[in-house]
Amino acid sequence: MQTQERDIVTTTVASATEGSDASARIQALAAGELRVDVFDSMAPLEKEWRALEQDDLASLHQSYDWCAAWVETFGYPLSILRGSIGDHTVFILPLEIIRKHGIKRAEFIGARHSNINTGLFSLDFLAGGGMASTHLSIIAQALRGRADVAILRNVPLNWRGRRSPLTALASVENQNHAFHMPFLDSFEASLKQVNAKRRRKKYKHQSRILDAKGGYEHVIAGPEQQDALLDLFFRQKAVRFKEAGLPDVFDDAPTQAALHRLLRQNSDGYNATLQMHALRLKGEHEGHIPAIAALSRKGDHVICQFASIDESLVAEASPGELLFWLMIEKLHREGVALFDFGIGDQTYKRSWCPAETTQHDLLLPISTAGHLAALAQRGITRAKSAIKDNKRLYAFIQRLRSQQGGNAPAATETTEVD
Repeated sequence: MQTQERDIVTTTVASATEGSDASARIQALAAGELRVDVFDSMAPLEKEWRALEQDDLASLHQSYDWCAAWVETFGYPLSILRGSIGDHTVFILPLEIIRKHGIKRAEFIGARHSNINTGLFSLDFLAGGGMASTHLSIIAQALRGRADVAILRNVPLNWRGRRSPLTALASVENQNHAFHMPFLDSFEASLKQVNAKRRRKKYKHQSRILDAKGGYEHVIAGPEQQDALLDLFFRQKAVRFKEAGLPDVFDDAPTQAALHRLLRQNSDGYNATLQMHALRLKGEHEGHIPAIAALSRKGDHVICQFASIDESLVAEASPGELLFWLMIEKLHREGVALFDFGIGDQTYKRSWCPAETTQHDLLLPISTAGHLAALAQRGITRAKSAIKDNKRLYAFIQRLRSQQGGNAPAATETTEVD
């Protein structure tokens, strides 16, 4: 099934910009002078940060808890930008500095494992139009001496009816799109977007296979289970990457430590920084876990951060697909509006998703070297996009990588899942 690229409109979010008082605030912000301060640590900004992240359309990946987990494990130098007009904080851009090939890049914290990034902005500032080109020079000045170039990856220029306030930045389309399943009023209506008859037939077939072997259950890990389940994911995923001849993007101690930290961040049942789900077998294969997924939830938006399968048993039942059915059915009952399969084009995502979102990498050169780095980044990203668009060439490179054990040049950086 072909997906359609379209904007996914959210339900109306209560805005702080309604009424005459709000209009006056918006006008005052638009007329005011922007000041940008740079912070080397997160703690001084926590109160303002947590206030801004209450916006339903702000990415979970810029939330305070998400960023803290990466900062505490990787320890990259921070250059967190706080924009203010008068005494009003209008944005926070949580950036870390990563040095590569002699170039210092300012990137969103933990961007390598982020599916979507938006930054954090006040609703009044957004209502006034967001960033203007004049603001970019102020940001560049604040970062001068700290970074050569700012590269803000995986930013949708339009997200659920909202135009990104970062569109004044130069951009290049990211080679990976994100895939989504919007939830409609009923579960049946939601399934009709992706061929409900075929989906139900497949679900019944999967259930019959597993019921004949003793049954199965959908497990949502509690505090005593979640770390062990995450470690099992790392082992399952390592096998899959090795079989595909791809580098294992989870195979480093800081990344694994950060994900374990995310499991222990606050969760109120409605919001979850990271939550482990699994399909567990009963009967003949009692306790075996053939499929795992990690979900994050912020408001009515759920992201599948990563997933894995073990095909050593019951591969004929497509356990990964069955786990997605069980999670999606449950989340629909709980009032979720959008199930997000994350970035990366894969067949199983297209089978579930009637919508996809184009994301962009945004570039702000700061130094002379940064201008050259930005040009190079644009060229590399466009080359990756061209390779991925050429299915024969992309398949050839993937086969070459498989034959060389993942050591051949990568066609694209990826955290795609089974």
